[in-house]
Amino acid sequence: MPENASYIIVTGAAGFIGSCMVEHLNTLEYRNLVLVDDFGVEAKRKNWEQKGYAHLVERYNLFDWLSLHEPTIECIIHLGARTDTTEFDYSIHEELNVEYSKSVWKYCTEKQVPLIYASSAATYGAGELGYNDDHGVVEKLQPLNPYGISKNEFDKWALQQTNTPPCWAGLKFFNVYGPNEYHKGRMASVIRHAFNQIKNVGYVKLFKSHRPDFKDGEQLRDFVYVKDVVNVIEWMRQAMSKGLPSEVHGPWSIGYNGLYNLGTGEARTFIDLVKASFSGLDMKPEIQYIDMPDDIRDKYQYFTEANMQKLRSIGYKAPFTSLEAGVDDYVRNYLRTLG
Repeated sequence: MPENASYIIVTGAAGFIGSCMVEHLNTLEYRNLVLVDDFGVEAKRKNWEQKGYAHLVERYNLFDWLSLHEPTIECIIHLGARTDTTEFDYSIHEELNVEYSKSVWKYCTEKQVPLIYASSAATYGAGELGYNDDHGVVEKLQPLNPYGISKNEFDKWALQQTNTPPCWAGLKFFNVYGPNEYHKGRMASVIRHAFNQIKNVGYVKLFKSHRPDFKDGEQLRDFVYVKDVVNVIEWMRQAMSKGLPSEVHGPWSIGYNGLYNLGTGEARTFIDLVKASFSGLDMKPEIQYIDMPDDIRDKYQYFTEANMQKLRSIGYKAPFTSLEAGVDDYVRNYLRTLG
């Protein structure tokens, strides 16, 4: 890659969504990628070692690397974060999700680089104020855990800035599932846990409901396939690019800068999810219900559903994968094949 090449930076590139983003860019013939993460985590190695890229940069070396090389950057896709909702030490989330993100923002502002970053539906807390990506409610949101608090703190900070990247979007990811999440342990999607349980014991355990208005297993989430997530990000990246023909997506207006929900817009039950998982294995559903762990019981979201009107209003027209189709693809073509 020549020194004057224009690069796309992807942070969190060894993680779940980040590695899927890199793979998607590779399928579009992009190799001018700078992958940023903690590459010392051996469990993530197969997420990145076969990908096409120009540079690997350790997370804490990023800004030194940028200062040393002064590369031309086309866009930063900032997906790196501490995402463990069961980690209750706020200082850990603050360092990675707030302070590091501020540094990315400030670089993009100084160098006038478009920025797309990962926020989260965890910012909505128990959903008392709904799930609308309206900037007017951000200050009032009450996330249920330090992870959600950190994501909302950065969203609030970003909205207060008068000096901004030329184009930017914060994407509030809902319940993302799909390949490359094998390293996430307890934080992996219910589908992966279900697959492992079915393989090991022939049934799936779901949390009982501890609220009278929800039956066991009928807690509702907006589950979104990671392939749809990376499609949206790439659409935004292209829309932010200079000289994009208006008939393709329309130019990115400065009025588009801000926060966007990224779900499907349709909440589904965990029972639906598990049935789809069994279907992908060509098996009859078997479900057992267990008590929810005490450490998450009072911080558990019983309902999430993204209002997707805002993303649609700026021109994103592609349909989202149905739960049944997404789970079937994930189970048949990834979990059954790779384990």
